[in-house]
Amino acid sequence: MSNVESLQLRDAVERLHRVRRDEDVVVSSMGSAREWMALGPLHERDLVLVPSAMGHATSVGLGLALAQPERRIIVLSGDGSLMMNLGTLVTISAQAPRNLIVVVFVNGVYEITGAQPTPGSPAARAEKDAVDIAAIARGCGLRSVFEWRTREALRESLAAALSSPGPTLITLEVAPVAGAVGPRSPGPAKERAERFRAALRTPVGGKSLD
Repeated sequence: MSNVESLQLRDAVERLHRVRRDEDVVVSSMGSAREWMALGPLHERDLVLVPSAMGHATSVGLGLALAQPERRIIVLSGDGSLMMNLGTLVTISAQAPRNLIVVVFVNGVYEITGAQPTPGSPAARAEKDAVDIAAIARGCGLRSVFEWRTREALRESLAAALSSPGPTLITLEVAPVAGAVGPRSPGPAKERAERFRAALRTPVGGKSLD
């Protein structure tokens, strides 16, 4: 039996949570948002996208990266969400924000709506092949692209990937979470937006501009 440990979504999200810096902005959506919120109180620069915003995490992350070039912007997305908005990869490569990191958790299903296969998974395709998201990212012009399938690979390579010049895309192959539910809103949208806006107005290493 192999000693190589496969990746679980919660383990992968927890490791990313541990390495986030205070100045980072983290945009999470769908299953990754659920697991991110389970790790404790949200940081003032955490932006959680609930199911009604499915597919928009990469667009939001790109806008934040362009508006906040001194901060590292980390987007946590699922493969199903990304496939709803693949065109953002082209726009990301065209704008080339060096501070943007997109992490895609690939489990092959729309996990929180009943685990239906995504159109990129072998289960939904006539030839039973899998769509290669990393290859798509490279084809769109992204230069820093990483693919990991094990906890060991994540552990050994995460620091190097996060320090690579962006825009960066990381795919993590994870197992679907059985019986998973969507993330609950962490509070009224207006109040969350106001707090997030105020946090972004605090310069890196400085005091609030408000």
